[in-house]
Amino acid sequence: MADEKELEVDNGGGGKKKMMIIIIAVVVLLAAGGGVFFFMGGEPSEEEVATALESGEMEKADGEAAPQAAGASAGSALYVPMPRPFRFNVPGAARDRFVEIRVQLLVRGSDNEEEAKKHVPLIESTLLATFSLANADDLATSAGKASLKQKALAEVQKVLSEISGKKIVEKVLFTGFVMQ
Repeated sequence: MADEKELEVDNGGGGKKKMMIIIIAVVVLLAAGGGVFFFMGGEPSEEEVATALESGEMEKADGEAAPQAAGASAGSALYVPMPRPFRFNVPGAARDRFVEIRVQLLVRGSDNEEEAKKHVPLIESTLLATFSLANADDLATSAGKASLKQKALAEVQKVLSEISGKKIVEKVLFTGFVMQ
C-alpha cells in the first residue's frame, strides 16, 4: 500500500511540472511575439520618415508628392524573375567550378516590368555573358559577388537603354547562389 501512495504522489507532481513548463513556454512565446510587434510595428522614427520622403516612398503631409531620388523612375518596386537559373562553369586557381545563380530584376512601375519581360531573352544572354567572365576565386568572396552584381546591372542597363532609350532595371538581385 505504501508503494501505491508513492506512485500517486509522483504522478501528481509530474503533471504539475508539465503544466508549469507549458505555462512558462506560453508566457515566453507571448512575450517574444509582443517584442517582435513592438520593434517591427509601431510608428516610424523621424529619420525613417525623412529617408522615405527623400526617396519618394511617401507623400508629404500637404499632399504634394516628394521629389524622386536621382535616377529612379516613378512607380512601385516590382520584381521580374528570370525564368530559369543560370548554370555555367568558371575557372579557378585549383580547378574549374560549377556555378548556379538565380536572378530577379528590380524595376519600377508596370511599364518597366512589361518592357523587361518583353526582353527576357536579351537579358538572359547579357547576364550569361557577364557571368561567364567571372573567376571562381572572386565568386568565393562576398565582395566578388557584389562586384558581379554591379557588372551585371551595368551590362543589362546598357543593353536595354540601347533598345528602349531609358533605364528599365534598377537592381540585379541574386536570389540563389551555389558554387561547387
